[in-house]
Amino acid sequence: MNNASTTQALFIHSAELDQYRYPPDCPFKTERAGMTRDMLISMGLLGDGEQRAPIRASRGALERFHAPRYLDVLAAAERGDLTSEGLFMGLGTPETPVFIGMTDYAALACGATLTAVDAVASGAARAAFNPSGGYHHAFPEKASGFCYVNDVALACLKLADAGKRVLFVDIDVHHCDGVQAAFYDRRDVMTLSFHESGEVLFPGTGFVGDVGEGEGKGYAVNVPFPPGVYDEAWLRAFRTVAPPLAGAFDPDVVVLEVGMDCLSGDPLAHLALTNNAYADAAAEVLRWGKPVVATGGGGYHPRNTARGWALVWTVLAGRDVRDDMTGLGGVMMETADWHGGLRDRVLAPDEATRLQVDRALDATLEAVKAKVFGIHGL
Repeated sequence: MNNASTTQALFIHSAELDQYRYPPDCPFKTERAGMTRDMLISMGLLGDGEQRAPIRASRGALERFHAPRYLDVLAAAERGDLTSEGLFMGLGTPETPVFIGMTDYAALACGATLTAVDAVASGAARAAFNPSGGYHHAFPEKASGFCYVNDVALACLKLADAGKRVLFVDIDVHHCDGVQAAFYDRRDVMTLSFHESGEVLFPGTGFVGDVGEGEGKGYAVNVPFPPGVYDEAWLRAFRTVAPPLAGAFDPDVVVLEVGMDCLSGDPLAHLALTNNAYADAAAEVLRWGKPVVATGGGGYHPRNTARGWALVWTVLAGRDVRDDMTGLGGVMMETADWHGGLRDRVLAPDEATRLQVDRALDATLEAVKAKVFGIHGL
């Protein structure tokens, strides 16, 4: 996966992706990816040679994970024929609305992640980032949680089909239910999800005891967080669990979902991170020395999400300068007025929150280690 012309990182995007929009009242905003690109270019952090346009995913590529009848129903719904079967498949809800351009956008956004896979697998880049990806809630025959086509499951399948051991690390605030289900009985793809607890947040899954089954036992790992988790606690959990398991599993490639909905003030979740935690997690992943396919995901404050993704890009591209990239505003000030750089100011919890979060997190980490570490000789 390496050659003499390898680029450190590629940013996968095109103007065509910017043309598609979910309905105006839907909290999922596709324009976040274009905002990220524009921000990076305006700051001199993204060169022409680091950008690659996506190739739309073909019907055959989508059928590697999705049932043909589901794809037919999806296309029919967009044409105005939303049947009872389509409703049963999750279409037509506030979280998975039917809209013009729905199937084209899904195929192009998925194709962008598969383009990132090809770039990494060919050795063209050590890391490739598709901020328009990360649709981890879609199932083979069901749309869910703003997701119609599961690009990350397809990326993992494509890499596994090529004989690669794949570690999927998901740091979106929501559990990766669609991806976990796809590989729950397999050990060539490990799913490792850090998310707000399903006891309080959609999709209501991803508990510590969900560790895989059969050949896959121990290869599904979940670290659910209580509300109010702050940077230091979140990073402590990430560093306790992710590096040891990555070392034991020894993947050929890491697929990393970087949903920005863990940020403080996100309207659909209850965590209290700054974007510094995301940057530090991405840096940790790079230290494992494996090629990385990164995607976006959730994030429902568009400006904060775009700035967080821009920051993650600088880490993937080897350009993060902590001292020079800290500004005033962002999640700490609960404003999108940004006057300095990409990193947020540190956001410290009050003592009562710290004690409550730490107590719950300690119990979770001990349970995770008890459930899965022994399986991997840790």
